[in-house]
Amino acid sequence: MRFLAITLIVHRPDPVTGRRKSTHDRFREVLDNAVLAEELGFDGFGVGERHERPFISSSPTVVLSHVAALTRRIRLFTAVTTLSLLDPVRAYEDYATLDHLAEGRLDLIIGKGNGSAQRELFHVTPEDQWDRNAESYEVFRQLWRQDRVTAKTRFRPELTDAEVWPRPYQRPVRVWHGSATSRESVDLAARHGDPLFSANVTHPVEPYAELIRHYRERWEHYGHDPADIAVGAGTAGLLVAPTSQQALAAYRPVFEANLAFFRRAGLPVVFETLEDFVARSSALIGSPQQVVEKVHRYHEQFGHTVLHLHADAGGLTDTQHRNSLELFQSAVAPVLRKDIPDPPFPWAPVDPAAEEPAPV
Repeated sequence: MRFLAITLIVHRPDPVTGRRKSTHDRFREVLDNAVLAEELGFDGFGVGERHERPFISSSPTVVLSHVAALTRRIRLFTAVTTLSLLDPVRAYEDYATLDHLAEGRLDLIIGKGNGSAQRELFHVTPEDQWDRNAESYEVFRQLWRQDRVTAKTRFRPELTDAEVWPRPYQRPVRVWHGSATSRESVDLAARHGDPLFSANVTHPVEPYAELIRHYRERWEHYGHDPADIAVGAGTAGLLVAPTSQQALAAYRPVFEANLAFFRRAGLPVVFETLEDFVARSSALIGSPQQVVEKVHRYHEQFGHTVLHLHADAGGLTDTQHRNSLELFQSAVAPVLRKDIPDPPFPWAPVDPAAEEPAPV
């Protein structure tokens, strides 16, 4: 099993202390967390893309380029690239450039994105969002694989024998499809034989498990080998401590502060108590043995081989967060790596191009 640390770069007051870092300090924290993730042995570091408050992750390529310069081994992920909002040509140019700067350590997770404010910002409607996502991915996929592209499109000017530079380092880049609640993303992933990444953060396990079962069915429908399936899954929170009592005591202020925030904001509350949150959500809060057992229970439903954890402290103190990550890597990750297989593809750069054709 492989492990990612992921941030959406939420920029709001600390849920426990009420203090909010400056924008500059928040970005600095993201970079420090990426370096820490590599130091602790994580396999990947992901940066989200959102274009509305309270997020400042509108330029993941810029952030990941800086992370690429600070790290050497860890793979870099987008979480997610919102292709429904982007021109696929411009997105290709940005990510192909990043792919070179990262020396082939790039993976993409794509999706339509969430949030009405960012849809309105880009003049995208709920009715056309899925079609935009699918069309942008088809064009993006062609651009990455072909030196010249012709594409008839609805949502951007058509391409006729178009060349787009730079040509990529990886041929091709690996693209995961992020899925939260809809079958459209699942079907798009299965159709192209691409891996799936389940959000798995808001609800109990059942709706996510149902979508993953549907993905497996559609995968076989499109004629792909079931042995080639790769599924990733998220988690709703993390705090590993020597005992369950210590974990619950440390996480309780975070949960209660977040619960109060949800209620003030009029957001739906799925888990009313910390105990229910720990029992029925994907959060990994407890002793190392409890966390191992919970991941195994989810693996029985999902068959996932990649797991993402929160890169941010999110209300924990920096010391609590680092201690939790260190204990995860020393006492949890080795067991899960032994018990659960890796994805069915190399984790190293995918077919790096030996050389690029000279421009004419």
